[in-house]
Amino acid sequence: MTREEFEELVAEALDRVPPELMRLMDNVAVFVEDEPPSSDRELLGLYEGTPLTERGEWYAGVLPDRITVYRGPTLRLCATREDVVAETEITVVHEIAHHFGIDDARLHALGYG
Repeated sequence: MTREEFEELVAEALDRVPPELMRLMDNVAVFVEDEPPSSDRELLGLYEGTPLTERGEWYAGVLPDRITVYRGPTLRLCATREDVVAETEITVVHEIAHHFGIDDARLHALGYG
């Protein structure tokens, strides 16, 4: 799968997030990268920033939070295009949930591990 095709899958996954949740997202950008940091080559996605639940009066004039979805590990994990579509959607939802302050334990319990 080309990078362009994968970027389109990420865009489609974002389009499936309910509009009421998308409206609540604040100061966050979504990126696609080919590979994660060398410290975790199997990482499918990463949220970097300050979750909405931790922002206070001090939160102003900061760079956007960053959600990155990694193409390489996703393609290596998945056997079919359908698997890539499903895993990409799970990864996007997982990282958006971190933006809302939901931790990994709760996400795993909800099936977004």
